[in-house]
Amino acid sequence: MKITLDVNGVEKTLDLDARVTLLDALRDHMGLTGTKKGCDHGQCGACTVLVDGRRINACLSLAVMHDGDQVTTVEGLGTPEEMNTLQREFVSCDGYQCGYCTPGQIMSATGMMAEAAEGAPSHVSESLTAPADLDDAEIAERMSGNLCRCSAYPFIREAISRAHAAQTREGRE
Repeated sequence: MKITLDVNGVEKTLDLDARVTLLDALRDHMGLTGTKKGCDHGQCGACTVLVDGRRINACLSLAVMHDGDQVTTVEGLGTPEEMNTLQREFVSCDGYQCGYCTPGQIMSATGMMAEAAEGAPSHVSESLTAPADLDDAEIAERMSGNLCRCSAYPFIREAISRAHAAQTREGRE
């Protein structure tokens, strides 16, 4: 089945079996190996990507469901030479430990910060209508779908908090 995806700003047409997951299309058919295969059951978040700006587990979604969609992977956020703010803070805060979950953590945090900026509440939000304060508890709740087997959670939350503060200062919430 032929599909076209806009991945990291590049349109790509693929001829795939209808059963291929978005994760496998990205890794095996497009060579974008930054997105990791962790549990392959949607429980760890290592495969988190953005589809049309929303975070999803790529292992749970068939590629054919995303024909025409915009997909952003960690490779689309920055490069080792030109990291985006969140990537720089992950390095600065040592929020990567072994690094396996890091791409999914960064993609989830990117989507989470956008959701918070749009006013989406979480389970621990003080208000359903007021802007979310991305304090430690709020970040922990919103990132709860992403596991880190090295337990670098305090560093991950600190990196997200610092990136959020930097973006807020720059007026790009």
